[in-house]
Amino acid sequence: MSDDLLQNRVYPSSPRLSLPEVHSSLAVPHNGPFWRSLLAFAGPGFLVAVGYMDPGNWATDLAGGSRYNYSLLSVIFLSNLIAVLLQALCVKLGVVTGRDLAQQCRESYSRPTSFALWIVAETAIAACDLAEVIGSAIALNLLFHIPLIWGVCITALDVLLILFLQQKGFRYIEAIVFSLIGVIGVCFGLEVLFSHPSWLGIAGGLVPAPQILRDPTMLYIAISILGATVMPHNLYLHSAIVQTRSFQRTREGMKQAIRYSTIDSTVALTFALFVNAAILIVSAATFFRSGHGEVAEIQQAHHLLTPLLGVTGASTIFALALLASGQNSTLTGTLAGQVVMEGFLDLQIKPWLRRLITRAIAIIPAVIVTAISGESGTARLLLLSQVILSMQLSFAVFPLVQFTSDKKKMGEFANAFWLKLLSWSVGILIALLNIWLLAKVLHP
Repeated sequence: MSDDLLQNRVYPSSPRLSLPEVHSSLAVPHNGPFWRSLLAFAGPGFLVAVGYMDPGNWATDLAGGSRYNYSLLSVIFLSNLIAVLLQALCVKLGVVTGRDLAQQCRESYSRPTSFALWIVAETAIAACDLAEVIGSAIALNLLFHIPLIWGVCITALDVLLILFLQQKGFRYIEAIVFSLIGVIGVCFGLEVLFSHPSWLGIAGGLVPAPQILRDPTMLYIAISILGATVMPHNLYLHSAIVQTRSFQRTREGMKQAIRYSTIDSTVALTFALFVNAAILIVSAATFFRSGHGEVAEIQQAHHLLTPLLGVTGASTIFALALLASGQNSTLTGTLAGQVVMEGFLDLQIKPWLRRLITRAIAIIPAVIVTAISGESGTARLLLLSQVILSMQLSFAVFPLVQFTSDKKKMGEFANAFWLKLLSWSVGILIALLNIWLLAKVLHP
């Protein structure tokens, strides 16, 4: 098939662009050294990785480490491998078809099915935003003593920041996100050094424990970790933001885009793995070792860190990393909300109004829940939000695997047999784990 025919097949006439304000806005070198091309494509992977180290991860990792020592490190590692696979499929879908996952669902399924998937996706985004907004509000409360309800409202202002930054260029959003990721990494690198963990225990924790399936509470936290790590909205977001690069719409251009974008996401997710592992390691080395096995609330962890570690400023570093994590996550969550709403509903409204609507859908439930539950219920809400995310995950994974395995949509870029088998196995595993959890909850 010639490049012209390939382009006409993949990009039908007058397609509705994903994130039209920034679509193909960043030039990439068509012929150049490896490092220059890699830098040009670097960025979207880190925006996606933000969702893998958000405050929801903190709640699940703190609970897992304080209660089960290093045992759940294996779940974090497995979840990250699944994330690398699924995000690579998102890259391929966005690059080859010129559609994000939400657009593909709208165009491929019946209207009722597409509408149902939209509702599921919005529920997942609301659950994710609940964790991110509450996490940011907690950080503001810990650092500046701002009441939780006001902290939740302050985080809503990120929509204005995105509007401002997108006018400057998408690279500005990526730069802000990357800088905040750096803050998180430095903070938790210091916390790991302060906590003096058992490296032998860490190595043992990477081996899956059969107890995970036998202990309902441990399974609940494990699936919370899965939900916090592999987020449904990231699958929609990644398939959209890879299209911000202006690569050549030819076979070789697509191969280049897929190759470098996959490297970008794999490197970013590997960094996210170290951050998530560091949170659980610090929790295990500090709280489990000292007999504080019920530390699941972020506020409690903050108050205990300095006295237990004996390091002045350890709690402040923890809160600063939390604030960076929450703000990063709300930025990318807002973008994901835009992708989902535009893709499923095919809306044509002004960017500022569209962002306001998508932000309101996510922020209103967070305000209501925070007002009702107050500070005491935040830990339970964070864990519950991650379980909800895990429950929604299959509804994004199965369409993603189906589309990337379809030769009519993907042509020569369709998943090979081994990749198709692996991808379907991952999707079925996620679904079975959620069914298992429901069975344990309903019939303890």
